[in-house]
Amino acid sequence: MGHVVDVVKHGKRPPEVFSVDKLRRSIYAACLSERSPDGQAAATAQHVCDAVLKWCTNKHEITSEDIRRQAARALTVYHPEAAYLYKHYRKII
Repeated sequence: MGHVVDVVKHGKRPPEVFSVDKLRRSIYAACLSERSPDGQAAATAQHVCDAVLKWCTNKHEITSEDIRRQAARALTVYHPEAAYLYKHYRKII
């Protein structure tokens, strides 16, 4: 990503710099939770990260909910079950 995007966290926590690696790991984990093969989970995570990076290209500040919403939207294309798990993880766990 060519510019820095700050992620505004929920509550009084300070903003942090958007981490594509953190997003990739969470998407990968959601795919593995739905029994995707390792290579497919990694490829799906990369596609979703690419979509989220494209979405936030012209933004300087986003929320963690923005990231979750955009990632879930992109993940639905590749793995609907993992997208559901990713989108609703706080309600499920």
